[in-house]
Amino acid sequence: MASFIIEGGHNLKGTITPQGAKNEALQVICATLLTSQEVIIENIPDILDVNNLILLLQEMGVSVQRHNHTTYAFRADRMDLSYIQSDDFMRKSASLRGSIMIIGPLLARFGEAVVPQPGGDKIGRRRLDTHFNGIMKLGARMIFNEKKQLFTLTASKLSGSYVLLEEASVTGTANLLMAAVLAEGETIIYNAACEPYVEQLSRMLVRMGAHIEGIGSNRLTVQGVTQLSGCHHCLLPDMIEIGSFIGMAAMTASEILIKDTSVGNLGIIPESFRRLGISVEQKGDDLFIPRQESYTIESFIDGSILTIADAPWPGLTPDLLSVMLVVATRAKGSVLIHQKMFESRLFFVDKLIDMGAQIILCDPHRAVVIGLDDRFQLKGMTMTSPDIRAGISLLIAAMSAKGKSTIHNIDQIDRGYQQIDQRLNALGARIERIE
Repeated sequence: MASFIIEGGHNLKGTITPQGAKNEALQVICATLLTSQEVIIENIPDILDVNNLILLLQEMGVSVQRHNHTTYAFRADRMDLSYIQSDDFMRKSASLRGSIMIIGPLLARFGEAVVPQPGGDKIGRRRLDTHFNGIMKLGARMIFNEKKQLFTLTASKLSGSYVLLEEASVTGTANLLMAAVLAEGETIIYNAACEPYVEQLSRMLVRMGAHIEGIGSNRLTVQGVTQLSGCHHCLLPDMIEIGSFIGMAAMTASEILIKDTSVGNLGIIPESFRRLGISVEQKGDDLFIPRQESYTIESFIDGSILTIADAPWPGLTPDLLSVMLVVATRAKGSVLIHQKMFESRLFFVDKLIDMGAQIILCDPHRAVVIGLDDRFQLKGMTMTSPDIRAGISLLIAAMSAKGKSTIHNIDQIDRGYQQIDQRLNALGARIERIE
């Protein structure tokens, strides 16, 4: 297990370019299973979750060629369907939550999918009902082996249907969408997630020959086709990494230019940081974060304490609330962070409290942060990363802290952030990786 040793208190300065979007990558890589023709995807991030999914597809018989550091070609023309019954498949797919999105493509094209209970972040319950209920409305049958924690879905034929999703799940929408494009007839998906990454997946499927209307909205209409062809696709920059860099610049009083951010696809992320008092300047498609010695959290118009909460798109993504919570510890003023979606995602705040932050954990979903401004500096300590987003948040806290900090279990950070130590050290950070 690798660790980071961080020497805090160093300002950063320079330009950084965000990696390709992790969440989009997991979706569109799974979509390559829908065709026997070549699919080329650009801007794929070199991170553990994505690399593990690519390796899983290779074991399934998908031919994968790496054209350069970020561009891959996939061809699923010689699938080994017997592999998905193997113990090796069960073990590898169970460790990767993104593997749940192979269900739709496998069912649509081959009529069978076997998926173990997936792993991923330990951030509370993440129900699979949305995935399975939607796909079963298209005609799939499911058997759950409780002893092996194994889901087996079969379908001699998928037929279009009206599907009202019980929650606007991004991965649930993606899975159902990938199943529907090869189903017979019309499928209407209502209460669909409409994040930019789902929109990107939809446009990729259209280039492959799918018929999808309502792209970018919460009502998708799909006319099934008999087969799909290959295509060329480029990932958006990762909005979560962009938000992490904004928070990092604020916490370390640094001046950073974030290049090629696709501002139009960031939604309310920049404005949410501005509400914490952080200056975020747009320069074309770049974001400039000037050096700020202090920043003040806004209040609501009636003077009450600001609340920042996650919500389905175009609301604030839950993946950035951990970062915003850390950023608020150095601000002037107070804020209520309300994490509605996952009940365990705020449980890393005890580590911030040990570092000197003033945080009241109200319940598993809510925390009040009392910004210390320049009255007190966080102090370095030893801690363990529980999940990807808490991990990057603890790294940000350590970079702003007085003294040295050690973060264990940084494989969690590597799952979502590409060579983060090297990229930040190039800006002036002092981060040492210990294997």
